[in-house]
Amino acid sequence: MDPLLLVGIAAGAIAILLFTVIKLKWPAFVALLVVAVLTALAGGIPVQDVVPLMIEGMGGTLGSVALLVGLGAMLGGIIERTGGAEVIAHAAAEALGEKRLAQALLIASGLVAIPIFFDVAFIILVPIIFAFAKAAGHRGPVAIGMPVAVFMVFIHNTVPPHPGIVGSTTLLGEDLMGLVTLSGIVLAIPMCLLVHLVGKRVTSKVFALSPEIEEKYAGTGAAELGGAGRGRRAAVGGNDGAAVDGASGSSHVAAASSLALAPADARTGDDFTGGGSTAVSSADGELAGRRPSAGLVIALILLPILLIALGTVGGLLLTEGSTAAHVVSFLGAPAFALLVATLAAMYLLGMMHGWGRAQISEVMDGALGPAAIVILVTGAGGVFAKVLTETGVGNAVSGLLLDAGVPILLLAFLVALAFKVAQGSGTVATLSAAGIVQGTVLAGDYSSMQVVLIILAIGLGSVSLSHINDSGFWIATKFLGLSVADGLRTWTVLTSALGFTSMLLLSLVWMVV
Repeated sequence: MDPLLLVGIAAGAIAILLFTVIKLKWPAFVALLVVAVLTALAGGIPVQDVVPLMIEGMGGTLGSVALLVGLGAMLGGIIERTGGAEVIAHAAAEALGEKRLAQALLIASGLVAIPIFFDVAFIILVPIIFAFAKAAGHRGPVAIGMPVAVFMVFIHNTVPPHPGIVGSTTLLGEDLMGLVTLSGIVLAIPMCLLVHLVGKRVTSKVFALSPEIEEKYAGTGAAELGGAGRGRRAAVGGNDGAAVDGASGSSHVAAASSLALAPADARTGDDFTGGGSTAVSSADGELAGRRPSAGLVIALILLPILLIALGTVGGLLLTEGSTAAHVVSFLGAPAFALLVATLAAMYLLGMMHGWGRAQISEVMDGALGPAAIVILVTGAGGVFAKVLTETGVGNAVSGLLLDAGVPILLLAFLVALAFKVAQGSGTVATLSAAGIVQGTVLAGDYSSMQVVLIILAIGLGSVSLSHINDSGFWIATKFLGLSVADGLRTWTVLTSALGFTSMLLLSLVWMVV
């Protein structure tokens, strides 16, 4: 088929996808499947082959996504329900001292964001953000809260087991999942410093808070270090706020009701997944128990990362095909690493802290409910990507841009950025961009590290220029009490600073790999 006609089909598919998601408010899962069908038919796929192609695209994507997202959600759920986020935050604050509360919480939030989805992780930390901001003498929670929110959403978009980055890695280089994980974590380290430095400047002004948040902040007690966070309840203030008992997973669900303040047309971004927070509230009293130690929680978060590192590094050092190489590869497989960490968390955070088998099962099963939504959306994105590849639409679009002189790394970033700005969902942006460049990447003579950089570039495109059509924008601004204008001055500026700066770093690395 003529390349220009294929490009026209791509433009039509994108227009229909944006129209159904933004204007018609269709669920992303349905919109992606419908657009995939229309694109397949327009691209010349025989009608009898359309559904088998959809099944192939769904199955090929879900193999890795379901394992990693599901296990990640369960690990995050049990860490959340046992108060792991709070104990890490207070341990970091005690280690760095009262004068570095912002830095301590930023580091702690990075650890928490690895296994727990952004929306849940941030809402869990809201009470701690308020208490730390009060202890640091800030007139509001924004100075500490906004850098934390942006850093967590950065990790959500660039580090597995989160769905967008897992989906794009599955499409472009499934065997590179471990290397993508380690590279994403390495990239997050300088971005932690950057978001702190830029965040201090961006949030230096005094923001007018919403009356509700101002009242809650006024009633918040300053954080107390030296044993704080061990068995102590952190509260935002008031009886209806987002108070979080670390052993309760339902408090943030109630707090999330404040998102109703956001206009309906602003919630077209990523689904409020709640990666691990959905065990029924009736069990909260039964699940309460003593808090785990910060060292244990950190060890459980780092365990799968260390196993993945073992597999990645071992694969480079050991003789290919040897027994040792096979064993190390097995131990370092991301799915196996997460399975080990999840089993360890079940025992060490559950049974050792007084939970029965039924209670542990309830928490773990509850984590899978919202994760299923993300898995299905990611699978539908895989269907769309498969159709783009099979019809040649993706090759036509990427080929046209490459012929125009756009480097593949920049192309991946810009396509994801365009989808992100247009419709808000990072998952849809990531998978759509991966589908467009998939044929070019798989057919190209790129090294493993170059493919990893392309995958990360797609993730960075889904971070940058986040604005009012992204659910993350509303979660951060509403829980911190900011107006839309102040949200654009803070959230949008900081997400763009991290996204574009990281892209510059990737470009420099590209030149030497």
